[in-house]
Amino acid sequence: MSGTIIVAESGSDISSNMASTYDIKILPMHISMDGESFDDGSEFPVQLIFDYHKKTGKLPSTSATNPDEYKVLFEELHNKFPDKQILHLCYSAITTATWQNAHIASEGMDYVHHIDTKNVSGGQSVIVLKVAQYLKEHPLASIEELSSEAEKWINKVKFGFFSGDLNYLKAGGRVSNATYIAASLLSIKPLIELIDGKLVATKKYRGNMKKVCNKLILDFTNLYNLEKDSLFLLFTETLAKDIKQEVEETAKEIGYSNISWIKAGGVITTHGGPGGFGMIGIAK
Repeated sequence: MSGTIIVAESGSDISSNMASTYDIKILPMHISMDGESFDDGSEFPVQLIFDYHKKTGKLPSTSATNPDEYKVLFEELHNKFPDKQILHLCYSAITTATWQNAHIASEGMDYVHHIDTKNVSGGQSVIVLKVAQYLKEHPLASIEELSSEAEKWINKVKFGFFSGDLNYLKAGGRVSNATYIAASLLSIKPLIELIDGKLVATKKYRGNMKKVCNKLILDFTNLYNLEKDSLFLLFTETLAKDIKQEVEETAKEIGYSNISWIKAGGVITTHGGPGGFGMIGIAK
């Protein structure tokens, strides 16, 4: 039996099946629309986000897990497993208040340890799952060993994402109105990357979604010299099946042997919109 319990937020987009397989405890982040707050997670109906944006032209607001939620879980786990340590692999500290809230909640709890994954959604998911897999193989691993394992993957994981609807990037303030108009007229899609914990628009691609998704597979692989033994592909709801099939074929053609899909939940969908696509690779 493991001596450590792993905790992450719903914004990691870890499926309920994977959380159960690796005994990862997931805390909800939150999505608010017209004063009503919803818990994010695998059961949250993202269609609510699309309907809200269509009706109002605005995006829901997203918020971090609050200190009380962290505290309740940390205390429950400690009361149930007093000899275990808790390793919190946190949603990017720069992007939201998860890191701050978790530290407030764990004040005085010497059995709780926090690591900023410097990533969100599928990027965080891959880091958490890699550490969880290591823990399953080394159940008596110390916090120091697990922390070292986490830092290794934090440095190696590369995550890039295309919004399926630039309206969402504009409404969320990630592109200016002038940039939005120019991008729409020229069929330009900005690539959003996670760089040192920040969401950064790095490169502009031109063409339809299928074309730019395929180009991203090739570009990202070469840019970061990605390992070919695994690739993780992210999508938000309504991404066309033919796009998914073609990018998977492209990935296989250039040598990827193990391809996994991650479905985005409410937090990343709020900012990326419907029909979004991303890839998460491991740098050599």
